[in-house]
Amino acid sequence: MKELTIHKGALCANCQTPLEGEYCHHCGQSVHSVLRPVHGLFEEFFETFLHVDGRILHTLPALFLKPGFLTLEYFSGRRVRYIAPFRLMFVLCLLSFFALHLATDVIAHRVQQRHQHAVLVDQGEDFSQAQTAKQVQHQLDRKLAALEATRTIGNTAIASQVDQAEQKLREQANARLIELGAPPSTSTASKPDDDATEQLDTPIKPVHIRWLPDFANQRLTDALDHMKKNGKALAHHGTPAQRQEAWDHLAAGIYGALPGTMLVLVPVFALLLKLFYLFKRRLYMEHLIVSLHSHAFLFLSLLLIVITGLLSTWLKSYAVWAGSIVGWLQAPLILWIPAYLLIMQKRIYRQGWVMTVVKYAFVGWCYFWLLLLFLAVDLILGLAH
Repeated sequence: MKELTIHKGALCANCQTPLEGEYCHHCGQSVHSVLRPVHGLFEEFFETFLHVDGRILHTLPALFLKPGFLTLEYFSGRRVRYIAPFRLMFVLCLLSFFALHLATDVIAHRVQQRHQHAVLVDQGEDFSQAQTAKQVQHQLDRKLAALEATRTIGNTAIASQVDQAEQKLREQANARLIELGAPPSTSTASKPDDDATEQLDTPIKPVHIRWLPDFANQRLTDALDHMKKNGKALAHHGTPAQRQEAWDHLAAGIYGALPGTMLVLVPVFALLLKLFYLFKRRLYMEHLIVSLHSHAFLFLSLLLIVITGLLSTWLKSYAVWAGSIVGWLQAPLILWIPAYLLIMQKRIYRQGWVMTVVKYAFVGWCYFWLLLLFLAVDLILGLAH
């Protein structure tokens, strides 16, 4: 606890204004010197941390459980105990997209593992169904190519399993060829990947728009070239390594653009509120605060939904019943989002339920299409990454 100190008669070191407290009322500079022992720095750090932590405890439960409460508190002037709206929204935005990116990587890894298992088990058609040596050769080449792709994206253990599966396939194919009276196959893994690589490396025609400078035309050319390569690789026209690289580029581009997209959508959503509540004669800044708190709640909900999904997936590997129970929590979290936003709009703008529901539906409809438009732009930027 700080000791009470009388600063009457002291002058501010920055502007020479007489001090009435620990901070100058003219320029805001603190009376405390930055030249202090190390233990003083640690004391200040923990004091600041605990102060911020206290604001988090006051802000997050109210944000998630009390629709419109933080906004009305902000309008009433009670702001010190809560985190500022923009900072709150921005931090939750970054945390939610980070968790979503992590969840996407986990899902992609699980899908890759299932694909590898399916290829190694080889649940496809059997060689006994082939009626000619050509059909046997075609099936063998296709299966060897799938195994080679699995070897490329797998680890050492997977490579050992691939070798065993390849040997088994060759034995089965040769046995069927002998039954058909044909010589044993000496085929190696097919090489459609070489043709695919050449196809992906084919350059596009340079973009040339007269009224644009050369560097802009070059940037457009590079972006279109990246879109072509990433799009074809994701459409299974490239090697497994190229598909993985294209997916990494797409994910990095999308998640890199999403925070900026949301920063644009926040004032756009506030503009929609301004238009639909024009006769309420509220300042645009008030609608902007509503938009910031609405998006902060959306990001907090997204963060909780993603964390719940990851926790459920992790628990299912140990206890299926526990993972299922945690997974069921996602349903009420999702249902709470539209209900929360409707109640928040009713409490802040104080109109009847009929008008609130009608305006809520129109605002939501407009925002939905704007969101789809911005997500499509993010997808294009991700392909061009």
